[in-house]
Order: sequence, then structure tokens, then C-alpha cells
Amino acid sequence: MNAPTTRRLTVAQALVEFLAHQYTERDGRRHRLISACWGIFGHGNVAGIGQALLESGDALPYLQGRNEQAMVHAAVGYARQCDRLSAQAVTTSIGPGATNLVTGAALATVNRLPVLLLPGDVFATRSADPVLQQLEVPSAGDVSVNDALRPVSRYFDRVTRPEALIPAALQAVRVLADPVDTGAVTLALPQDVQAEAYDWPEEFFADRVWRVARPAPDAGALAEAVHAIREARRPLLIAGGGVHHSEAEEALRAFADATGIPVASTQAGKGSLRHDHPADVGGIGHTGTATADALAREADLVIGVGTRYTDFTTASSTLFAAPGVRFVNLNIAPFDAHKLGAASLVADARAGLEALTGALSGHRVAAAYEAGYRAAKEEWERRVDAAYGAADDSVRPSQTQVLGALDGIVDDTDVIINAAGSLPGDLHKLWRARSRRQYHLEYGYSCMGYEIPAAIGVRLAAPDRPVWALVGDGTYLMNPTEIVTAVQEGVNITVVLIQNHGYASIGGLSEATGGERFGTAYRFRAGDGTYTGAPLPVDLAANAASLGMDVLRAATVGELRAALVKARGANRPTCVYVETETADTVPGAPDAQAWWDVPVAETATRPAAVAAREAYDRHAAGRRRHL
Repeated sequence: MNAPTTRRLTVAQALVEFLAHQYTERDGRRHRLISACWGIFGHGNVAGIGQALLESGDALPYLQGRNEQAMVHAAVGYARQCDRLSAQAVTTSIGPGATNLVTGAALATVNRLPVLLLPGDVFATRSADPVLQQLEVPSAGDVSVNDALRPVSRYFDRVTRPEALIPAALQAVRVLADPVDTGAVTLALPQDVQAEAYDWPEEFFADRVWRVARPAPDAGALAEAVHAIREARRPLLIAGGGVHHSEAEEALRAFADATGIPVASTQAGKGSLRHDHPADVGGIGHTGTATADALAREADLVIGVGTRYTDFTTASSTLFAAPGVRFVNLNIAPFDAHKLGAASLVADARAGLEALTGALSGHRVAAAYEAGYRAAKEEWERRVDAAYGAADDSVRPSQTQVLGALDGIVDDTDVIINAAGSLPGDLHKLWRARSRRQYHLEYGYSCMGYEIPAAIGVRLAAPDRPVWALVGDGTYLMNPTEIVTAVQEGVNITVVLIQNHGYASIGGLSEATGGERFGTAYRFRAGDGTYTGAPLPVDLAANAASLGMDVLRAATVGELRAALVKARGANRPTCVYVETETADTVPGAPDAQAWWDVPVAETATRPAAVAAREAYDRHAAGRRRHL
């Protein structure tokens, strides 16, 4: 018998070679599981993973970032655009390079999106101890800063011996390819082990296909769900991000067409139906439409498809108010399928919707119910038109008028990216999503600084689609550095930079909770110690230009429309800068249609806080547990 064939490589070289041969497959279509590796090099990865990536050439392409957190955001944007079937890796040095990954890792895991993290680590042999940037824990010699990644990773391992890479790498890609378990996966790589050579079995480097199945619902659970839907008089379906991940939009449309059941959407699920579909009633929850939230309050059955039921969706457990309301949850993850005491359908979203549609043949909601929500939808669209409209083209635009101008030029191919500030609320209420991946809101972690790097990731995944990063001044100041990456790599994104001189969202929340907008404005400190003076003389447009972007300044609604059209046709990274009108006399987005629980001081001396607590107690009385 011939001896098994082996190849002598370092641990880093073997890992890169292994990753280049991993694939996912769903519906007969194959995808590279790890398409590229982002990296910032320092001690701990420059002579290990860095050398291996250089040697691998195009087998695993390298992408250069400027900020470790931003590299994770870019990889997450890429994975979401690829429906979680393809992902990217991120490598960093030890110390601050590694700890900078934590926020991005949490974002990936919260949103159930795959990313592979490869931080360097201290010497496994402890031949140099302590090394530069090493955290010394007197009570535990085996702890490094990478252990901070454990709670935000779906899988974590530290490869302290070459032979340990084989099971660790296999487990890592298993989790990345699993739609139930996916999220951030961390393989901590001690810098001495990265450079150590080993005789690897050739089988380790063979092409490996991870098939992403579409599990069908259990027959008994399906029958229970069908019975509940047939008995319901006011059913409402909530589409979450799982609809997109499963590519279940057509199945959802067929379900809505057949049954007439209205469809509301979470931030992650918006666009599951086109905005002009008769059954689409828009966003739900604290940032939802009046149409969707009114339906939710009266619903006797809520059908959740691919949703986690966050507090924004449930209005902090106050939205689903009808006596005896019940839930049916279709989700590939049992953890989510069982929420709210639901009858659970643990299945792929597409397979589950197709099964429900088939089993409900001939069933449709009452004509009066359907006519009622369609009329409410039309009324809401008139409110959207009012928020988008401007008196004339010569005025300074409000934030909602910025969205209206953008709405007027995009088509089905554009992708709109946002994550934090006041924009998510306006977008969820107002944006008219035209295609399945047009609306890209990261609102599971709502991380400031996500938008620009995520836009790069989306554009890498979809190079033929116009990609817009909508960014407020607060978010921009958190993380503008990947503009340089977009310029260097020729990744053609457009940043719409909205200047409103402060944290608009938190300012409004502060006012509503008795905080009187304390610490939320970008202004000079006044004589009494408050920040109520003139706006700061900060020129963010000049900053974007200094980082290499073409910048178009727009002072009026008319100039804004022209700048957006020009930016959409540009062939290099471009920024449209606009200062918005914030006066109370300018129409904005409709107020929140549902509550959100942000606890208010139970005792206070300032009248604003006392009044806010009284309002809080009134709203909180409506909370309920669905069991």
C-alpha cells in the first residue's frame, strides 16, 4: 500500500491553501466560500498569513484595509449581498489590531452573517514572553486579548499546534456555511505556529463542497400552521432578513398573491416584496408605517418569516395587542422559530412558504380586510409624497427630501446602505424598495461607521450595481478611512454625506426621555457650559476630498438632484455633500407609530425628565408577554 501523499507547508500557507478550495452549493449553484482576505499587517501576521497570501497569488486574493473594524464591515456587506453563500476573511496583527475586530464580529454574529477572522496571537511556545502588545493575566497564562472575541464569535479556536489546524479549519468552515449557526468565526493564530512547517495530507487541500440545504417543514407542524391561518380573520405576515438570505422573495409574493395576507417587513426584511405590491404594507414596529402598525395591533395571527423579533419590531412587546393573538414562526433556526410562544415551522424560508401556499390552496382573507389595508397603504403613500416633496428647487433640503431626491433617480439595480442615526427610521418608514437587495440596512447592531466599508463589500459582490452609502455627519466622523480603500482599489461607490451638525437620532431620543438633547450637538461650548453655540467650522466635504473622493456640494434641492444624477454616472468613488434644513417648520418623516422602551429616570428634579417618566409609565403599562 502506498503511503499517503503529503505536502510540507507552514501553518499559514496550509490555511490559505485550504480556504481556496472551500465551496458552498445551493440549488445546484456553486460559490467560493472564502472569496478574498482583507488584511492589515503587523507583528503577529506579517510573516505568517501575510507571506502565505503573497505566495498564494490569485488563489486567495488580498484586499488592503485601513481599519480592522471596517474590514469586518466590508466583509459583512459582501456576505449579505451574496445571500451568505460566499464570505471573506479578515487578518490582523496581535494586540489592538485583534481587539479592533470585536465590534465587527458582534455585528456579524448579531445579524447571522458569516465572516472569518484570523487574528495573530502571542507565542504558543512562550519563547518570548511577554511580547509587544501582550496582555498578561497573572491568574491565567493561556489568555490573550483574542479571548475577547469568544462571546461575539459563533465558533472560536486557538491553533496552538500545526496538526490542530485540520479539525479547527473544518469546524470553522462548517459554521460559516451553516445558515443556522453562521456568524463571526475566529481562528486565533499564534505567530510562531503560523510559521511552523508540517507535512499535511493532500486530502486536506482537495475541493470541498458544503451543501446548503433547504429543509422542509415537519408535516405535523405544517398542518398546525395551516389550521391557524385558516382560522384567522386578521392575519399579518412579518418578513425578516431570512426571506432574503433564503432567496424566498418569489415564494413570498406567490403566498401573498394567493392568500391576500398583508406583508410587513423588518429593517432586514424590507424589499421582500416590492413597494408597489398590493400586499406590501411597509416597515413594522417603532420605525414602521401607520398601516403596518395598525394591522399589527389588531392582528389575531402574526406569521413571522425569518425574523428575530427585536424590540424595534415588537415595539418593546407592546405592538401585538389583540386579546388572544397567536404566532406562527417560520425560521430555519429553532431558537428564533420558538419565540413569542409560537407554533414553530423549523424550515428554510422558501421551502416553508411554498409548503404553506400549497396547503392553503383556495384560502383567502376576507375582501373587506384586504380592501381596508390597501386603502390604508394608499393613504400612507400620500404621506410619503408629502415628506419627499419640496416647495421649490431653491430651498435647502430636509433629510426626507434628500431621500425623495434619491428616490427619483434610482432603479431596480441600485443598493442603498445605512446603519445608524435618524436615517434608519426615515428609510424604514418611507423608502420604496424596488428589488430584493436594494435596501441594505444593518439594524441588528446599528453600528455607526458601517456604511462606507459595507458599500465597498457590496460593490465587490455586485460590481455592476450602483451602491450608495447614506451617512450622517456623526457616522462619518466615526469611520471615514475606508474611502482611501475605495479609491485605491477603484471600487466605485457613492457616499451621500448629510450634515446636520450632531446626533439627530439620539438628540430626538434624549429630548423624548427628558435628557434635553444633552451632549448630542456638534457646537461650540456656550458660556453656561452647554453646547448651544454656533455650529463647528468643520468641512467634512473637504475631508472626503482629501481622502481621494470626487466631491459634489449641493446647497439646494435642485442642486442635490443634479449632483445625485452626476454621481450615479461617475466612474470613480464620489461624495455628494449636502447640509440639511433642520427647522421644525420643514416637514419631515411622520412620527414614530409605535413605542420603544428606553427607561427614563424614576426620580428627577428637572421638569422635562419628570414629564418623560410619566409618559414612559403610560406606555410601559401596555407591555405583555406572549406565552
